[in-house]
Amino acid sequence: MTIYLSPPDVGPLEESYLVAALRSGWVAPIGPDLDAFEREVAARVGTRGAVAVSSGTAALHLALLGLGVEPGDLVVVPTLTFVATANAVRYTGARPVFVDCDPRTGNVDVALVAELLHRLRSRGNRVGAVVPVDMFGNCVDYTALLPVCADAGVPVVEDAAEALGATHAERPAGSFGQIGAFSFNGNKIMTTSGGGMLVSDDAALLARARHLATQAREPTPHYEHRETGYNYRLSNLLAALGRAQLVRLDGMIARRRQLRDRYAKLFAPVPGVELIGAEDTESNGWLTVIRVEPERSGWRAADLAAHLAGRDIETRPVWKPMHRQPAYAEAESLLTGAADGLFADGLTLPSGSALTDREIAAVLGAIDEFLTARSGAAA
Repeated sequence: MTIYLSPPDVGPLEESYLVAALRSGWVAPIGPDLDAFEREVAARVGTRGAVAVSSGTAALHLALLGLGVEPGDLVVVPTLTFVATANAVRYTGARPVFVDCDPRTGNVDVALVAELLHRLRSRGNRVGAVVPVDMFGNCVDYTALLPVCADAGVPVVEDAAEALGATHAERPAGSFGQIGAFSFNGNKIMTTSGGGMLVSDDAALLARARHLATQAREPTPHYEHRETGYNYRLSNLLAALGRAQLVRLDGMIARRRQLRDRYAKLFAPVPGVELIGAEDTESNGWLTVIRVEPERSGWRAADLAAHLAGRDIETRPVWKPMHRQPAYAEAESLLTGAADGLFADGLTLPSGSALTDREIAAVLGAIDEFLTARSGAAA
């Protein structure tokens, strides 16, 4: 059987919450589990409120709309990210401008953001938002980034889709900037099958998001709509699943961190291999990513990927940068080559908390087999 990269980690607790929600009669679209899930996530993140929605992409879209991003605006987005970050910008009619990453972490290069904001404002462009992405479960350096954005007068939408449970300077992911967005997709640190969440201290922003997410229906006895809305709310059943996952979140994070530490020990003596963001002790460990320097290691990341694929072990390259995507080929970018380097030389390894001890042993054994063969060939 295939050993997957980050499979959902669900069990008896999730089943009990779902059955209870079904038996309550609150099947869809809203209900007490949805309300409770929002309260519990907000409490976990330390924000005043939250709005549960159908996906992380929907959360980003609503966040940008709430901040007044509109056609003609520019929005600064990391080039190293999943396409949803850029797509949400396009949904508003604005245009993403891509900025490169710090090669040590994969997170946005703060100095480049400062340079880009200065360039865009000097040209007279209106910058609607900066959307940093907490890559692989490691928070952006918000200590440096937030003052840069504040000085430029540009709001921050934190794309924390991969980072629930992580912290920066002991402050939870999602709580930085004006509003934050999480994803509960099936491969994330916790899942609601599909789903997402907006979190913020700004009650007006959250109220606006909740209104738009429910087809912008006005509070009248009949159906009345004064603007275009969206069918973006999370269902009560999926919220029940999320509540069970949230109970188990700390344990799932701990297991991912333990696996990351075992990878670190395995690769420590191997020349030319580093774990991306390994020094970040506040990471949630969502995905363990290695970078391979072929000139030093004598092999490429793709060689290890092929070896593991031959043993039914799933890996994945690092995100293909947005400036390399055909859909965004014409977008403006400020680049150093760092994201291109991570795409060429990076590899994500099986990292899920649902991996059994036997599966973990199989993965580590297969990697050790590969490294042993390569060191022998080099000798």
